[in-house]
Amino acid sequence: MGNITALNKLVIIGVGLIGGSFALALRNAGLAKHIVGVGRSRQNMQCALERGVIDEIATDMTSALHNADLVLLAMPVGQTAHIMAQIAPHLQANTIITDVGSTKQDVIAAARHHLPMQNRHHFVPGHPIAGTEHSGAQAAQADLYVNKHVILTHLPETSSDAVAQVSQLWQACGAQVSIMPADEHDRILAATSHLPHLLAFTMMNHLNHSTSDLENILRFAGSGLRDFTRIASSSPEMWRDICLANRESLLKQIDGYQNELSTLQEMLRNNEGETLEKAFSQARDVRENWLKSKIEN
Repeated sequence: MGNITALNKLVIIGVGLIGGSFALALRNAGLAKHIVGVGRSRQNMQCALERGVIDEIATDMTSALHNADLVLLAMPVGQTAHIMAQIAPHLQANTIITDVGSTKQDVIAAARHHLPMQNRHHFVPGHPIAGTEHSGAQAAQADLYVNKHVILTHLPETSSDAVAQVSQLWQACGAQVSIMPADEHDRILAATSHLPHLLAFTMMNHLNHSTSDLENILRFAGSGLRDFTRIASSSPEMWRDICLANRESLLKQIDGYQNELSTLQEMLRNNEGETLEKAFSQARDVRENWLKSKIEN
């Protein structure tokens, strides 16, 4: 990584786990001199200020964006179009804009609709594949992105300098940066992130709807259920937005998963023990090979 100039002014719109961790990591790396936070919840913004995640709570968008070197959009993806419309009149021509949304085609469509061409030259859509089930500024941690993947899906009109700078900032947070087309990103994430979250939420709803004594059932639940449904503790608002934004890819994934369940159902119905074990062995091998490759890399 070459020399990177510190940001005199970094603006974080949505100072939660993801935006707050980006701020803390860059502050620790000495790459953000003054960090301004923009957010809906006064309580959360106060927490961000007290924890040293930000230096200032913005009072209005005009002053927040004045002389900003970089703006990070870290609010739920459903707010992207609204926020882009809000910031567009106040952006300076050389301010870099990037985001952390878990879907990318909808974010790019919003940018094309709301951001003037001079600002789209400096817009770098991104997605850090990192996080926990916790949310808010109190969950932010400086090392969240160490050895995590960040995917950038820049527009054809995005300047290479803007891509290089955003890439270097993420690398300074400890992340590994990859570049890919937005549609490919959305297809991959539907399978590896969006479907698993949907399944975890659905599992908890299934348990709730299948009994009048949920408390008694959960009393006997072990670590398997806890681990399988950990991500059902994630933000419902954020995951509502992600699922709707990527619904076409996600619907295909749900169809495929339902086919797998139907096949499994038939194996059970027909008492096919050998076939069942073979299916489980195949699944275990795929997972073991994946974990092995993660350790090697």
